[in-house]
Amino acid sequence: MSYDVPQIPGEQQDDSTGGHEGHGWPLWEVFVRPKRGLSHTHAGSLHAADPETAVQNARDVYTRRGEGVSIWVVASTEVHASDDSEMFEPFEDRPYRHPTFYEIPDEVGQM
Repeated sequence: MSYDVPQIPGEQQDDSTGGHEGHGWPLWEVFVRPKRGLSHTHAGSLHAADPETAVQNARDVYTRRGEGVSIWVVASTEVHASDDSEMFEPFEDRPYRHPTFYEIPDEVGQM
């Protein structure tokens, strides 16, 4: 995802885009692991010139209260998502994947 920075009439155009013509710095997705033993979760996005700067900015923005022990940054252009059309449709021809016919005893509680 990128955006165009609006230009003020009479303002000089800044060409220091770091090789990203007209779009400013690249967008980075930030993942933070809050405590040892927990998995990384998506914390947000930020713009930075390179991965090292992205990690430093992510540390300043997303872990300034000491709640993170590890940070990952990934260029948003490298994130690939599934298409939601058929991948998550239920498997009607495989009823064993949906154990709705099992009865859970009350002693078990929530599974």
